[in-house]
Amino acid sequence: MPSTANIVILAGLLIGLVYGAVGLLSGFCLMSSLRGWWAQGDSRLVRTYALAMGVAIAATQLLAMRQAVDLGKSIYLQPTFSAPLMFVGGILFGYGMVLSNGCGSRALVLLGRGNLRSLVVVIILGIAAEVTLKGLIAPGRIELLQWTQMTAGATSIPALIAKLGVSERFARSLAAPIISAAFIIFAFSHAPFQRAWGQIVAGLIIGLLIAAGWYATGYLGADEFNPTPVTSLTFVAPIADTLQYQMLSTGLTLNFGIVTVAGVFAGSLVTALATQRFHWEGYSSPQHMLRSVAGAVLMGIGGVTALGCSVGQGLTGLSTLALASFVAVAGIFLGTGIGLRGALRVRPLASTSA
Repeated sequence: MPSTANIVILAGLLIGLVYGAVGLLSGFCLMSSLRGWWAQGDSRLVRTYALAMGVAIAATQLLAMRQAVDLGKSIYLQPTFSAPLMFVGGILFGYGMVLSNGCGSRALVLLGRGNLRSLVVVIILGIAAEVTLKGLIAPGRIELLQWTQMTAGATSIPALIAKLGVSERFARSLAAPIISAAFIIFAFSHAPFQRAWGQIVAGLIIGLLIAAGWYATGYLGADEFNPTPVTSLTFVAPIADTLQYQMLSTGLTLNFGIVTVAGVFAGSLVTALATQRFHWEGYSSPQHMLRSVAGAVLMGIGGVTALGCSVGQGLTGLSTLALASFVAVAGIFLGTGIGLRGALRVRPLASTSA
């Protein structure tokens, strides 16, 4: 009989394969979504993201209500966190996402399609994340964390509502449907999106994959003697772990994040080959490469300090309704907005399309 660890590894691989295939076929990416909406007036992709968010919240909160997953064991609902550091980290990640023309998960998907620019982004992002987690600038990050961290009286929206004197279960059953419905209504309030069946299916699948990740690690991986960290889709720290595992595999063990990263790349690659979308792409100029590298560095540093990326906080974190995740996501949106529309707007370069 397979161990719980092996079951979680298999589940992570399958989730990654599906995400890679769906991400390639749909173009799922927060940065591309916001750029299409703000610059071109096409909001279909951002509504795909909103649908995924609504589905992820509904499905994840249903798991929590049925006590299938203890979300309190995740990093998003810890009682002590640094709101300023997470907000600034989100800004860095969002701006870096614009510089690199996509987030870490999008880079993995495009790498599977033959985009060599994404290879540079993935490697540099992983190195920057590792340096921030455990390397040269880790002591500074930890020092800043200690200076700015606070202990919250409530870690999530349901916990905040429960302070009014109701049970947390009732608060969850009240907050989750309202917030989930708001995102889903926003998604379907646009007539062109209602006809975009491919985008609708992509939003539904990705939202359910978030819940599947929670179920895999929080339920299938529940083991008193060898517990699996309770998490779901996120990409900054797992990309760093994947690079480290490739170099030091004999001294390390596979985990959910590493196999998910591998699965996203493999799912995209197989889909690209099967649909004849695979083609080699590279940089158009040294300036293009420098911009991409700078963006990857900012995403690595920002993703670690914000405790997640546009997927790790934007979908997985928000699916827990954690207050800290809303802070991080606000920073990511602000950073993306600065890069796309602000005074520090990133000017487009020739031949940089994803």
